[in-house]
Amino acid sequence: MTATQQTQQLLDFIDASPSPWHVVSRIETQLADFQFIKLNEAEKWALQAEGRYYVVRDDSSIIVFVVGQKPLVETGFKLIGAHTDSPGLRIKPNAATAMDGLLRLGVEVYGGPILATFADRDLSLAGRISYKDEQGKLASRLIQCDKPLLRLPNLAIHMNRTVNEDGLKLHKQQELPLILTRLTEQQLPTAYFSDWLQQQTNMEAERILSWDLAVYDTQKGVFWGADNEFYANSQLDNLASCHAALSALLDDEVLQSDSTLVCAFFDHEEIGSESHKGADGSFLADTLERIAFATQTNAEDYLRTLAKSFMISADMAHAYQPSFPLAYDPEHKVMVNQGPVIKVNANQRYSTSSGSEALFSLCCELAGVPYQRYSHRNDLACGSTIGPMASSRLGIHCVDVGNPLWAMHSIRESAGVWDHHYMIKAMSQFFTQ
Repeated sequence: MTATQQTQQLLDFIDASPSPWHVVSRIETQLADFQFIKLNEAEKWALQAEGRYYVVRDDSSIIVFVVGQKPLVETGFKLIGAHTDSPGLRIKPNAATAMDGLLRLGVEVYGGPILATFADRDLSLAGRISYKDEQGKLASRLIQCDKPLLRLPNLAIHMNRTVNEDGLKLHKQQELPLILTRLTEQQLPTAYFSDWLQQQTNMEAERILSWDLAVYDTQKGVFWGADNEFYANSQLDNLASCHAALSALLDDEVLQSDSTLVCAFFDHEEIGSESHKGADGSFLADTLERIAFATQTNAEDYLRTLAKSFMISADMAHAYQPSFPLAYDPEHKVMVNQGPVIKVNANQRYSTSSGSEALFSLCCELAGVPYQRYSHRNDLACGSTIGPMASSRLGIHCVDVGNPLWAMHSIRESAGVWDHHYMIKAMSQFFTQ
């Protein structure tokens, strides 16, 4: 498959995944094509050698694994971790309010988005609702409005004369509510929004108990550049890494591995991962331990297995943007379309050590893939990933890598077509070597 075809698949994946709940649903659909079996955490697991399985926790975190042909204690786990969530805006519980005849929806800031990039975009809503089914039991389902529904109009420059000098600054409480519609005097905002939910779900409003609704950009992903060598979309951080890892796993040669292969995609990374389904929770450790027990691996051999295991923490990296040279360490500029980036931080904001760096470097070399190294400026705060927390919880070696990305945490991010291809090749090499 060509680099362009792989990137088109990524854009399609993102366009079909406007929220973390949709991401997991989309992944489940792909896994069904490869005969993966869904496991229930509340039930006993019976696993077979070479079996293909996955488990979902709370609809937005998923762990996919293939049981290797050899015992765990001989090979260890080969893991790739990424996250399903992206920074943005979430709808508040009592969201609908009226002001001067306009119905607006109140939002809460999720993670660290570049808020100014949400202005003047064709926004809509996607997520899940929780409701009472016809038997009165609790259930949940996805919801997505495809059309542009909401907007955050900018203030005209005539009323904000210094915006080009000072930048667009939005008050998180007062200026972020999104315009939904114009109300008549007889309409009440809460009733209007309730009716809208009822129309979207074909469900009586009184059955809808709660929701998780994310604001998303309805513009589809595109290729750009003189030779279509770049691509742009929302949520590249970090759905590009999820897609690359899944693409590497769902390869006929990879699926025949001697080792047990694991892809773990977590929600809540952008807000610290401290939840029952986040990378700092028990989900991954619980799953690995249950794989061990279900394959007759005793407690001591499970610890031996972890000692032989290795994890790639995949999250996007800061690509060099020549308009802002002072934002980068001059010796660590990573360029778009020049290969995956190994991220290093002495204070363990990234989990990379010299040993884990060497292993991923070797994977790239064997796969014929260029690679780069990144270190953050000393005078800027460095972000982090799931790598340090997952590695410390499990006691396994880990490396932090990612593809170069422009405008990280913007509603519209950009990256390189060749880098996505390179990352898939490097991850495939890791799984098979």
